Amino acid sequence: MKMSGSQMVIEALQKEGVKIAYGYPGGAIMNVYDEIYKYDFKHILTRHEQAAIHAADGYARASGEVGVAIVTSGPGFTNAVTGLATAYTDSIPMVVISGQVPITMIGTDAFQEIDAVGISRPCVKHNYLVKDVKDLPRILKEAFYIARSGRPGPVHVDIPKDVSAQMGIFDYPKEISLKTYKPHYKGNIKQIKKAVEAISRAKKPILYLGGGIISSGASELVRQFAKMTGVPAVETLMARGVLSYDDPLLLGMLGMHGNYASNMAMSEADLMIALGPRFDDRVTGRLDEFAKHAKIIHVDIDPSSIGKLVNVDYPIVGDLTNVLTEMVDLAKEKINPIDYEGWRELLQRYNEIHPLGYDDNGDRLKPQWVIQRVGELLGEKALISTDVGQHQMWSAQFYPFSFPRQWITSGGLGTMGFGFPAAMGVHAADPERVSINITGDGSILMNIQELMTAVEHNIPVINIILNNNFLGMVRQWQTFFYDKRFAETDLSMQPDFVKLSESFGGIGYRVETKEEFDAALKEAVEKKTVCMIDVVVDRLENVLPMVPAGGTLYNMMLEYKEES
Repeated sequence: MKMSGSQMVIEALQKEGVKIAYGYPGGAIMNVYDEIYKYDFKHILTRHEQAAIHAADGYARASGEVGVAIVTSGPGFTNAVTGLATAYTDSIPMVVISGQVPITMIGTDAFQEIDAVGISRPCVKHNYLVKDVKDLPRILKEAFYIARSGRPGPVHVDIPKDVSAQMGIFDYPKEISLKTYKPHYKGNIKQIKKAVEAISRAKKPILYLGGGIISSGASELVRQFAKMTGVPAVETLMARGVLSYDDPLLLGMLGMHGNYASNMAMSEADLMIALGPRFDDRVTGRLDEFAKHAKIIHVDIDPSSIGKLVNVDYPIVGDLTNVLTEMVDLAKEKINPIDYEGWRELLQRYNEIHPLGYDDNGDRLKPQWVIQRVGELLGEKALISTDVGQHQMWSAQFYPFSFPRQWITSGGLGTMGFGFPAAMGVHAADPERVSINITGDGSILMNIQELMTAVEHNIPVINIILNNNFLGMVRQWQTFFYDKRFAETDLSMQPDFVKLSESFGGIGYRVETKEEFDAALKEAVEKKTVCMIDVVVDRLENVLPMVPAGGTLYNMMLEYKEES
């Protein structure tokens, strides 16, 4: 079939099974948007390019499919870079298509020209500048293959305007084979056997669950392996929901704001079974003290992640689904859960000594209560997105996550402004559940314009704003480490979020009591339209426990006391 380059883009998206794309048009990408109009392809016009990338990201995280966004050249692309970096650090499969000035004008400082490929290189899995229309079908096929295979990630395709107008043969490849890119899916069976033997010999093993489990779709195997072996588990921020909140083997989240039992388990374990984590600094604390008594098994599909930050005793390169299938079979004969009974009892004691909690006595609502209450009222019916800050950590600590992909958050980059547009993508991925964005009064304003997108397209995201009139997490650090010098973190000057939501065509609530919150949430769910619930919470509440930056997991701040 002979067609234009812009037609090829839409044909490729349809062949890849893309159900929805997000974006913002402009001069260099206009040919592609003309084809979107002709094809009646489902596209959501966001009100900012960053939001388009985050929405595609949220869709990918919630669905497990490749998210797609389309932007123009110059500022259109530079606005998208934060979204690309957000997806890259969390290994999210996306294809982002950008327009570019005509090939003859590249390098001339033409209107809206920017070196998009050069800019995107550090924050994508791979990128392309398409120089000839005959290469476009192959490049698009490769982009989707690279995005979803191996360790997932965003792929950027930059298409000059003259290439999108050129006519060519649309010969879309059925399969892709790249000489220099061969993800290794099957783990070495000898190494797997050694790892299982090590688990059988251990006295204090711990399952260290990372986001790679969700990417692989291996959560059910992890649940099976944990139950069969009786090995207790901790989750990273990106792995919440791998085990259900009520699983007796789940200690909770570990790391800077992990709970006491999780951090102590990692500090006292004699064997760590690391499944798909990247040993982030917010998890490890001081590397020379991190799990220093433990031998380490690390399973990851990305060989560059293994041994990158810690020495690994049993490295296994492979897809977690394949590796765990082998481990489950071997564990049936080798591992007896009774062997770890004393270890589990000790960790349960740690949970009893220092459980997650908060003081609910006071005039203002506690943010932790709000999150717990959402969990009590909606539970599995809700998918939870967040922005970044205190509300993110409280959500990770206190929401009862029951299944993988229920929790959508920016982990590696920590992007404020992520939550609302991501929650729009989450709704497209699973419209039967309630899409909730738990946010702060600082974060919500960073992509507030997406209220218009949500109203126009009837995307019923419920934004729960934990409003403390502060950049809360920065204020907390200023309280702990900067003698309460609250430099540029006071947000007392804020809009009326109720009127703001209503001015866009949404609905809004301002609540100050538990009864008001219950009524507002119930009504918001029933009305099925975008809304803001502005919750007035305790201004000075802190996220605890906390491991200071560069500190050790076993030396947590469990409370904050005012100095006399």
